[in-house]
Amino acid sequence: MTSAPVRQPATTRLATSRRYLMCAPTYFAVEYAINPWMDPTRPVSTAGAIAEWSALKETYERLGHVVETIAPQPGLPDMVFSANSGTVIDGVVLGARFRAPQRAAEADFFRTWFLDHGYRDIVMPEKINEAEGDLTWTGDLLLAGTGFRTDPGAHAEAQEILGVPVVSLQLVDPRYYHLDVALVVLTEAGPGSRAHIAYYPAAFSPGTQRLLRRLYPDAILATEEDAACLGLNAVSDGRNVIIAKEATNLAAQLEAHGYATHHVDITELRKSGGGPKCCTMELRG
Repeated sequence: MTSAPVRQPATTRLATSRRYLMCAPTYFAVEYAINPWMDPTRPVSTAGAIAEWSALKETYERLGHVVETIAPQPGLPDMVFSANSGTVIDGVVLGARFRAPQRAAEADFFRTWFLDHGYRDIVMPEKINEAEGDLTWTGDLLLAGTGFRTDPGAHAEAQEILGVPVVSLQLVDPRYYHLDVALVVLTEAGPGSRAHIAYYPAAFSPGTQRLLRRLYPDAILATEEDAACLGLNAVSDGRNVIIAKEATNLAAQLEAHGYATHHVDITELRKSGGGPKCCTMELRG
């Protein structure tokens, strides 16, 4: 008689303290359409968006992270999506240059915030660059998305300014117009270990899919259902993953890999194509 196989324990995951920059959705609305999620004819609750954002902020603080805030500005309903306005690595700030004119003014408010908070190594890009929307730091590589928003020329610019190696990834599905709605870094690379990520393969070109398989053979692959509720627009501190409440299959996979999931409601924020990561710029260094 053969014995049942022994289930191996999940990998021990370690959380690391993070600093985030967020912007309250005081003026949140869907007044224009610059991605397939946005429909100005659909009702939107600003109060609901504020409640969702507040719960997200409180989740970070409960987990021990520091949250800085920037003042929202009237006439900029998407300023809540702070991840799109800067990439910070080792204290160096690469600002943003938006493709859509409706969001262009956001970039300078964030530049001013950095100056007012003691940052001095700040560079505003020449190329279209939507910051952490398309630039994802893995701990050793900067994964850089293109196809809908960020100019591919911005990838070389980011490498020069931030001084880190950049790997370009081609997005092909307009629903996943930014890299941060198609891929999330769960654990950053460390000495002798590669990063652990999750992503939705169909969001990427065939060549990029092959590249991702080569770089991250142990990645978690999200389903269409999980991607379609913006489940990959998540935030991880290496152990705790803040994720849209509807992304149940992805959450189950994460938990099987040793992560703790924290579900949040993004019903209103998703009407503008955003979720937890869109609302969260990480301040590194």
